[in-house]
Amino acid sequence: MSEFVFKMPDLGEGTVDAEIVAWHTKPGDVVNEDQLIVEVMTDKAAVEVPAPVSGRVVSISGAPGDKVAVGAPLIVFDLDGSATPAATTAPAATAAPTATAALATPQTAAAPVLVRAAAQAAPARQGRVMASPANRRRAREAGIDLTTVAGSGPGGRILREDLAAAGTAAASRLAPAQPAESQVSAETSEIKVIGLRRLIAERMSEAKRTIPHFSYVEEVDVTELESLRQHLNGSRPADAAGLSYLPLIVMALIRVLESFPQCNVLHDAARGVLVRHRSVHVGIATQTPDGLKVPVVRNAQSLGLWQVAAEIRRLAERARTNKATREELVGSTITVTSLGKLGGIASTPIINAPEVAIIGLNKAIDRPVVHQGAVVVRRMMNLSSSFDHRFVDGYDAAAMIQALKELLEHPAMIFIPRARSS
Repeated sequence: MSEFVFKMPDLGEGTVDAEIVAWHTKPGDVVNEDQLIVEVMTDKAAVEVPAPVSGRVVSISGAPGDKVAVGAPLIVFDLDGSATPAATTAPAATAAPTATAALATPQTAAAPVLVRAAAQAAPARQGRVMASPANRRRAREAGIDLTTVAGSGPGGRILREDLAAAGTAAASRLAPAQPAESQVSAETSEIKVIGLRRLIAERMSEAKRTIPHFSYVEEVDVTELESLRQHLNGSRPADAAGLSYLPLIVMALIRVLESFPQCNVLHDAARGVLVRHRSVHVGIATQTPDGLKVPVVRNAQSLGLWQVAAEIRRLAERARTNKATREELVGSTITVTSLGKLGGIASTPIINAPEVAIIGLNKAIDRPVVHQGAVVVRRMMNLSSSFDHRFVDGYDAAAMIQALKELLEHPAMIFIPRARSS
């Protein structure tokens, strides 16, 4: 027997180990070169690893959730084994590892998948199966063989709705199934914390453990901002995307940071320095099926309102469909997070380290307030923000939010250049 030991590859940027997210093969399987064999996750990215050779799998190292050091044996192949894939072989993937970064902030854990598709609805198709890592994971958890799923995306790519249809069809053919979790009972189920959810947990724990958060909540009258938003939307074609509060608030934040550059900063803990940025790279916390990701509007200070709005929409869509590149998900200098219609009264957002500030938007509602000596109905919104108290004093944090409040309550000022002192 001629054996080939494939070791955990160096995935770059100082990676010392990687977590096993999912195996797509097992001992005894016969795989072809470039076929997807395992998904792993580093602190920077989720990576699909293809087989470097063709052969039969002799052994694998690590279960989902385990970490394997770079250079340690990952999988052993028998090169004398047949190169014809067995029935249990996982679908083929791209020839080189593909990475999708995921810089995340906390949200609720994903709901467990309770239906396994054991019977197959259609004969397995031959050739490459096109699907994103997220959809491969969903198929694996649901027990769906991707080779039997008809993809409705470009070039036959399998989309999330294709998996949903396949799962529904499978469920109608099966008796009640056991939950996918490793330990279940009639009353409980257990979900192993791995992959992106594990990365979210580690990042947030580290941020709360090392950063002394100073939180500040301010009430803002956004009646005039709402009037401007409606006017701008009314000037657009009927089929154009509507303007939300978020681009307007980002534009106001850019103006405010001109006076508070100490909040547009990254903390380099390894070197013990603060890196102050002249450009504003705004992270936009975005809810996705895989967790909360933070795509970045780069050089936002050089963009106009409609450009900011379009870029936010583009990045959010790429994050939700798992198409965002690593470059689109890292490098923010300050983050804006919004719970949208679920925004509540106040929140205490966790700083997206190594940044030193995060701005949280709460729900905008109409309510009676005292305005110019009379009780009237105004549209009100709370800003809930957090700052790294090691580097941003409480006075400066409050002054920055007060300046942001001033612009949002008088939104014309957002678009008037600041007077320069001679």
